[in-house]
Amino acid sequence: MSLGRTEVQVRPGVEGDLGALTALYNHYVRETAITFDTAVFGTEERRPWLLSHPEDGPHRLMVATGAGPDGDSQRILGYATSSPYRPKPAYATSVETSVYVAPDAGRRGIGSLLYGALFAALADEDLHRAYAGIAQPNEASERLHVRFGFRYIGTHREVGRKFGRYWDVAWYEKSL
Repeated sequence: MSLGRTEVQVRPGVEGDLGALTALYNHYVRETAITFDTAVFGTEERRPWLLSHPEDGPHRLMVATGAGPDGDSQRILGYATSSPYRPKPAYATSVETSVYVAPDAGRRGIGSLLYGALFAALADEDLHRAYAGIAQPNEASERLHVRFGFRYIGTHREVGRKFGRYWDVAWYEKSL
């Protein structure tokens, strides 16, 4: 079944999403260098992450749902977050953003829907900058970020080691 953009709904993440969000993230932990986590998470281990993204404030979790192959209209197709950039108080007006899309739901505009909803939700927050670190190579993520007004600001070379090799991370910045 082909997913059209009109079949996808974006909403804030809720506690009932935790299992599906954990499974989606664990796919990227196991199969890719997109995240530098190296061990999969149990659902309860991921709960503090979910709870750190309330429905209001600068740290948000937006979830895209839509029809899956079995017709389930509540299947999670992806999510986007804004999280603290760094823990020190002077960084409070900066966030780090990220998007994860289900492996079988890519190239359907879901990342764009998620980022559109995330930045709309953040529009009235006391935020100055958004940052995104993109493990290289990842042209699709770079295109998405540029489309949303991020600009390339530099690369940390061989900053992470996963799957027996070193990975670069390109950093992007957006004014809010």
